[in-house]
Amino acid sequence: MQLLIEQRQDLSLVMTSELRQAIELLQYSTYELYQYLIEQGLENPLIELEEKEDDSLYKASMKSSSSSSGSMGLPLDYIESEKSGMRCKLLQQASFLFRDVKEQSLLKFIISNLDDNGYLSLDNYDYSSNLTFNEEMVEKGIHLLQKVGPTGIGARNLKECLLLQITYDYPDEHSAKYLIENHLDLLANRKWDDISLQMDLPLSQVKAIHDFIKTLNPKPCSGISDFTTEYLNPDIIVEYKNDSLSYYLNDRYLPKIHLNSDYKGLLKEKNDTSKYLSNHYSSYQWLLSSIEQRRITITNIVKVILERQARFFKDGFISLQPLTLKEVADEIEMHESTVSRATANKIIQTPQGTFDLRMLFTSKLDTADGDSISQTTMKALLQHYIAQENKHKPYSDQKIANYFNAEKGITISRRTISKYREEMNIPSSRMRREIAI
Repeated sequence: MQLLIEQRQDLSLVMTSELRQAIELLQYSTYELYQYLIEQGLENPLIELEEKEDDSLYKASMKSSSSSSGSMGLPLDYIESEKSGMRCKLLQQASFLFRDVKEQSLLKFIISNLDDNGYLSLDNYDYSSNLTFNEEMVEKGIHLLQKVGPTGIGARNLKECLLLQITYDYPDEHSAKYLIENHLDLLANRKWDDISLQMDLPLSQVKAIHDFIKTLNPKPCSGISDFTTEYLNPDIIVEYKNDSLSYYLNDRYLPKIHLNSDYKGLLKEKNDTSKYLSNHYSSYQWLLSSIEQRRITITNIVKVILERQARFFKDGFISLQPLTLKEVADEIEMHESTVSRATANKIIQTPQGTFDLRMLFTSKLDTADGDSISQTTMKALLQHYIAQENKHKPYSDQKIANYFNAEKGITISRRTISKYREEMNIPSSRMRREIAI
């Protein structure tokens, strides 16, 4: 083997730390940008932040989430959460109602093992490892728990949950109890004729029993976990003013960034201190430039969205037009990846509601006349069409696809219909079918 020393010239792109930070900053939500500025103010002695009035809301820990629209004078609505959660209240109620120490301990064990819907989750529990409680005692505890929380709480499955509600609240509903005990699978699959045959009842009576069972609560204690209140902080606000759309970035609560005047003189000196401060001064200038570039980029994107999705802001998602990140990128003469980063983690408040900004981007479906509609509009049309169907003879996915192809001129397949239906949590035609009398 011969060792050689070669000189080679390569051309490569190296991402500097400043460029990496600029990309990250572009992806920040307004609240994340606020936190970043606070960090920079602590790390860089040249950065002086001027806090604006009423910025305390930003200092609170919050998490962005989708919500319905509403008037918003401040950048977010502040709602204080309850100090004690539902699980804590159940424990307090149990200690108040039951004085026996063993019963209190049993109920504490059960309540601590309830899932988010109020079901008792002990599938993998090893009773042999706990000599205090056994299956018989847990069974007793479940019935004691009915005096503490909503009826059905502590059930180990759906059948037990429904039966507990009938036992304690509707003891005279014998037919419903029998149906749940013996034919819950037929009920779940809406096998009305089979239920009628098995129970020797007319379909009219089966329907009456089914209507009653629908009044029971399959999730008696939904949301039992002690969640803290979440807050919605829109980054962009769109509203109608004088019958025309206007918008603004919701960043008026961000602190102003100034150069610390105490260090200005030191920057001009020729020593180690000035070199140290010079690096921080470059970071200060970069921060100002990056924030302004972020604002310009987001503003340009929102302008295109307002122009292309004008009908959406008036009529809602039924009028959402096909719009992709690439189309916006081409229009504002930026790379698609830049638009992708700028629209990430952004919430937009509109007259139609408050949404993730990415929801206003959607791909298209072709129509017979050469036009196109957005997938979101297609889903809205699908939902409306299914809502108008005869519930005794619901449309199959193939029949729905045929309808949109033939009557609406929208090219769509059965599989796509099925996909959209599942995304909107709409059951299949068999599961939508109601009892025909």
